[in-house]
Amino acid sequence: MLLCVTANHKTAPFELLERLSRTPDDLAGSLSDESRGAVVLATCNRFEAYVDVEGAADETDVARILSTVAERSGIDADTLTASSSVHSGPRVVEHLFAVASGLESVVSGEGEIAGQVRRALASARTHGTTSPELERLFQRASEAQRKVKNDTALGRAGRSLVRLALELADSRIADWGAARVLLVGTGAYAAVTLAALRERGAHDISVHSPSGRGTAFAAKHGIRALPKAEYARAAAHATLVITCTSAEHAVLDAAVLREGRGPALSALPAPSGASGECPIPGHGAAGATPTQLIVDLGMPRNVAPDVADVEGVALLDLETIRLHAPLEELQATDAARSIVRAAAATFHEVGARESVTPAVVALRAHIFGLLEAEIERARKRGDHGGQVEQAMRHLAGVLLHTPTSRAHELAAQGRGSEFIAAVESLYGLTTEVETRTTDDAATA
Repeated sequence: MLLCVTANHKTAPFELLERLSRTPDDLAGSLSDESRGAVVLATCNRFEAYVDVEGAADETDVARILSTVAERSGIDADTLTASSSVHSGPRVVEHLFAVASGLESVVSGEGEIAGQVRRALASARTHGTTSPELERLFQRASEAQRKVKNDTALGRAGRSLVRLALELADSRIADWGAARVLLVGTGAYAAVTLAALRERGAHDISVHSPSGRGTAFAAKHGIRALPKAEYARAAAHATLVITCTSAEHAVLDAAVLREGRGPALSALPAPSGASGECPIPGHGAAGATPTQLIVDLGMPRNVAPDVADVEGVALLDLETIRLHAPLEELQATDAARSIVRAAAATFHEVGARESVTPAVVALRAHIFGLLEAEIERARKRGDHGGQVEQAMRHLAGVLLHTPTSRAHELAAQGRGSEFIAAVESLYGLTTEVETRTTDDAATA
């Protein structure tokens, strides 16, 4: 049976999500030690642990999962429990499908989460922690996401945290064509950020990578790579700095900005492209008129909070962006959720059918084994025209049709175990079911 422990922007404070985002890569391995498998999905606004447990899950399984996550993340178990939700059975499937489709994101319909879901599965494969059921779950989640993207306005909107951040920055940037923009990091958001900046007319864009990947990224995208020696000055004189790295420690702080500005801090002119006002929400030095905007898209935080104390700087981080996410487009969201529900229903139906397949196969093999023996006897008695054989094969097919159909009907109702028990009782057959009952399949 599948279980999901989730902490997201709806249930947990930003600080806790930030700590969970640092979860060790081998957490899935720890979770899978006492289960069939586990996949961990950790993004900037959510933490999810999907675990395939033996049999029907109970409170002991949930407590074990929460305890493992708390221990590995260094978070108090009670705090984690209070800030998370637990899904089991059918709810797990619909939840992941909705997550993959962007329906549970800060910005409804954002596209980055789909790639994060795929990478979570790929990481679990690398570490050998998946199970057949988790593989099927995550693969079908990606299919549901593509259908939402292709069939609804929500998917076509192309909204994301990056685009929302730039929408909030629009009131700050007077002339995108004149703005000096510095990207810090070449992670998952970097290419999306660069494309969104160019859509707005920005062209003076450079990149710095703390991990040393800046040169390759710059060459690929036709922008300038900044060496480490130029980073502080470029950061201090940019109109807009956007950080999007996976670094666990801050890559920009007040000391870097002051180093880049030099001793003449108070004489620093407004960066090119900046307007004289900054009505966007964010953190900034009290009483100062912001002349520079820093957008932190990193999780954990890429930017130290003390940059907001630097004169003329406004800081826009994920927590602030989240608070200003637009309302969902109800019609598009409803259509997307209908697709998700239908995909989840199909997942359960297919799983239920698979759970009774061994019993159906065993029954058919048994009947056809008896049939072949009787046909052989008929041939020995002189059935040269094959009429008896033809009649017997037809009869066997007719007799098997009803129990086969009934098996699938019972499975869809979560009663497949009744069919399995009947086959074993009536025919003495032992069926090899994939370590789960039909009832589990209907709720997995």
